[in-house]
Amino acid sequence: MDEHQVEAYLQASGSERVIHVDEQDRELGIVSRADAQSQGLITRCTFIFVFNSRGELCVHQRTPHKRLYPSFWDVAAGGVVAAGESYLQGAERELAEELGVAGVPLTEHFRFFFNSADSQLWAGVFSCCWDGPLTLQPEEVQAVRWVDPRSDWQRPDEQYAPDSQEALARLLRQS
Repeated sequence: MDEHQVEAYLQASGSERVIHVDEQDRELGIVSRADAQSQGLITRCTFIFVFNSRGELCVHQRTPHKRLYPSFWDVAAGGVVAAGESYLQGAERELAEELGVAGVPLTEHFRFFFNSADSQLWAGVFSCCWDGPLTLQPEEVQAVRWVDPRSDWQRPDEQYAPDSQEALARLLRQS
């Protein structure tokens, strides 16, 4: 992507309308994504873990222009739930946008509150099984690989998104 495309993407992303919630996931209103980010507001998001039939997990590298965790590796597809969407609808949309995976049943596992210096969010955690092709969204995903999530798969020279790492740790403890 060239600089103009990146700027257009970031501007469109910032203008998206999202749900502002409190620490108990109660809706407080609708705000722009840019306002939510600049004011440190709590929003809803989704994490979708994509496994193949061998039990491997799809991990992807975020693009360098992402506001949060640029160029980090992410263990889940997902993103902010848009105004008017349920967690499931947001998960289905994000999965289709980021990885081109659509029409696959999603299993909802749990929700949790994530609070760090970088972000606060209520997360809906989903998973699916997918053996088909992936179509990467160039604005958000620059690379993918499949790993065994129960092995020592992390590489010392890489950084990983802590919010999805927390979601994966919770999911693995459940199973």
